[in-house]
Amino acid sequence: MVASLPKTLPPKIADSLRKSFELEKARRRLVDFTLYTMPEYEVNWHHERLCEALDKLVSGDIKRLMVFMPPRNGKSELGSRRFPAYVLGKDPDAQIIATSYSADLASRMNRDVQRIIDSPEYQEVFPEVGLNGSNVRTIANGSYLRNSDIFEIVNHKGVYKSSGIGGGITGMGMTYGIIDDPFKNRKEAESQTMRNAVWDWYASTFYTRLEKDARVLIILTRWHEDDLAGRLLKQAQEDPEAEQWTVINYPAIAEDPIDQSDPREEGEPLWPAKYSLDDLKKIKKAVGTYEWSALYQQRPSPSEGNILNRGWWKYYKVKPTDFDELIQSWDCAFKDNDDSDFVVGQVWGRKGADKYLLDQVKDRMDLPATINAVRSLTAKWPRATTKLIEDKANGPAVIQMLKHEVSGMIAVNPQGGKVARAYAASPEVEAGNVYLPDPSIAPWVHDFVDETAAFPNSTNDDATDCFTQAIIHWQTPREFKHVAKPTIGSVRRR
Repeated sequence: MVASLPKTLPPKIADSLRKSFELEKARRRLVDFTLYTMPEYEVNWHHERLCEALDKLVSGDIKRLMVFMPPRNGKSELGSRRFPAYVLGKDPDAQIIATSYSADLASRMNRDVQRIIDSPEYQEVFPEVGLNGSNVRTIANGSYLRNSDIFEIVNHKGVYKSSGIGGGITGMGMTYGIIDDPFKNRKEAESQTMRNAVWDWYASTFYTRLEKDARVLIILTRWHEDDLAGRLLKQAQEDPEAEQWTVINYPAIAEDPIDQSDPREEGEPLWPAKYSLDDLKKIKKAVGTYEWSALYQQRPSPSEGNILNRGWWKYYKVKPTDFDELIQSWDCAFKDNDDSDFVVGQVWGRKGADKYLLDQVKDRMDLPATINAVRSLTAKWPRATTKLIEDKANGPAVIQMLKHEVSGMIAVNPQGGKVARAYAASPEVEAGNVYLPDPSIAPWVHDFVDETAAFPNSTNDDATDCFTQAIIHWQTPREFKHVAKPTIGSVRRR
């Protein structure tokens, strides 16, 4: 339309017509609104696709929308800042509740939306929309709220309320609900307690605020397969009568299968002008495969495994004969019921930077059976003088009963949770420095790999705990090891 303007028009008239055209576009499409109110914004194809989906959310063609994208790729700028301001411009009576993992972050988003509405550019696009104390063309009577938690549109019913996940939003309905990153970090997302709390809040508080024909936008990074998005998508898949979601899923590097709205070929970067393929490869190397799969590829549970990838393990058929050091690692159980945890004992050998799993015993054992298992493994591997025993469950009792019979027993008080310890050990496996016996000579290795691949969602994690205990023992400089001294004899480095 702009290009078709007659060349003979006076410059002022031509400029006025161009201005009118740009304003009309800004009122009709979110991407044009974004460029008008933020001219420096660099629009990539994925921003255009996201804006198109958000436009459909406004029109009602979409009622439930999820957006999965890597960090720092523009999803929050469009979905949590420009979109609410755009919605209130098109519908000054809209009621918006916007939430995030913390009240502070939600309040910052709130203030950002206010600044957009206060801007001269916004007022050019939507001149009838204003906030109390700023750009108000009629005199406000002071009853219109405006603070970092809530603001109202003067002379209209429109309202924007921000809240942290779990915060109070009762007493107000919403025609638009926005959830942007319900989890602060991996630690929260890995906590089942936190995941349950977010789910309960969504079902009992957030969802009950929805008005008839309301729209919901969820923007997040897929930290965990059982996160809020994961549960909602599983519910939709299992129950055709449950709410169905439109999902925009753009990984940092395109994978097969590719989202239908994604024009890339497999292996191409999402936003090459900002993050080239080389940049993304460096990020992947820096954060590790597991973190990369979740944060950047939106695959919180890769098929190869969770934290410990099946393809990382190395295997041996003939073990070295001159190890630098041999150790035992034990994880004991609390009881010996049929449904109790296993008792696991492993023998590990270190040769330079490489670690070898040499032997393993695993069974449900009571205390006497556990003691006999320690005796047997010690007799079989006499050079494994260091015996790491977790200082939990039956571990202290085993040490107490064997301390005058078996030397080198060390009570280990593990630092951090099981998941944190697995993360600490995983780089050694990924680097190819951990060797398992070939399954042809040790069939139990299949179960070991299956357990570690499923961790932390595996039914049992005892063998994984033994493995991480051994690896972390070698990762920790000798002078910083906070463990008890051997009960009898000494631990010699060979």
